[in-house]
Amino acid sequence: MTDRARLKARIQRAKQLERGFLLVAWLLLALLAAVFAGLFVSMLQTAWPRLQPDFFLSFASRRAAQAGILAAWVGTLVLMSITAAVAVPLGVAAGVYLEEYARQSRLTTLIEVNIANLAGVPSIVYGLLGLGLFARLLGFGASALTAGLTLGLLILPIVVVATREAIRTVPNAIREASYAVGATRWQTVWQQTLPAARAGILTGIIIGLSRAIGETAPIVTIGAVTFIAFLPPSPLSPNFPFISFDWVWSPFTALPIVTFDWTSRPNADFRANAAAAALTLTLMTAAMNGAASWLRYRLRRRQRW
Repeated sequence: MTDRARLKARIQRAKQLERGFLLVAWLLLALLAAVFAGLFVSMLQTAWPRLQPDFFLSFASRRAAQAGILAAWVGTLVLMSITAAVAVPLGVAAGVYLEEYARQSRLTTLIEVNIANLAGVPSIVYGLLGLGLFARLLGFGASALTAGLTLGLLILPIVVVATREAIRTVPNAIREASYAVGATRWQTVWQQTLPAARAGILTGIIIGLSRAIGETAPIVTIGAVTFIAFLPPSPLSPNFPFISFDWVWSPFTALPIVTFDWTSRPNADFRANAAAAALTLTLMTAAMNGAASWLRYRLRRRQRW
């Protein structure tokens, strides 16, 4: 057999292996999609009788037919607001510093390794940290602020890593062109690098929030309330400066907590409520991921490099 024939045979075997790998990958993807579809349909069938307006506009109750998730989904939005306010500025700033300003040294290498390791730490560890640091040491108690700060720490490594990866995709030619016209490093980062990397940064932020919205262990550890029949105080005040922060100190609950509580009850009607709450949480998470995909698509279409 000539060298050309051997090369042709090797290429043919490589193509066959590639087709086999793609077939296995598609089969596994189809299997996962079928499992998810089956679970979603089952959850929808169980939750369908409870998907009524009063379910979303009613407070918790000991009677399954009268119980609702008003306090739970409002509490979830409150927690996500605090989490985003904590994690987004710190995470983006840390990612920009490590990627654009920090010099390579043993300290920066240690920081990078620790950030990568923190992204894989179990969420219960963050719950214990929030309980000891925010609830007890700083005296914030079992408040929405404590839960939001804890979830902010939970997704902070995700935001840092996503920011760094997005900045790395920006071509160096953009930075060099900015420096060539006399821009400072900060002007280059603020006006060129960050706008070019915003699609990846926003995607990482929303993915991090999507993880935080479904976490149960940290907020259970902190002391989330399973039965609550009131909403947090309004952030608007009739008196100057017309803004109130009393809502951050209020007790809280969230959709994962309500779902966990209802699934532990023997009554079948509460299991229907749990399915409806879980479906609501799933749709909220899907909406956030859909928004991330849409933003990434729109922002990348505007980029010309």
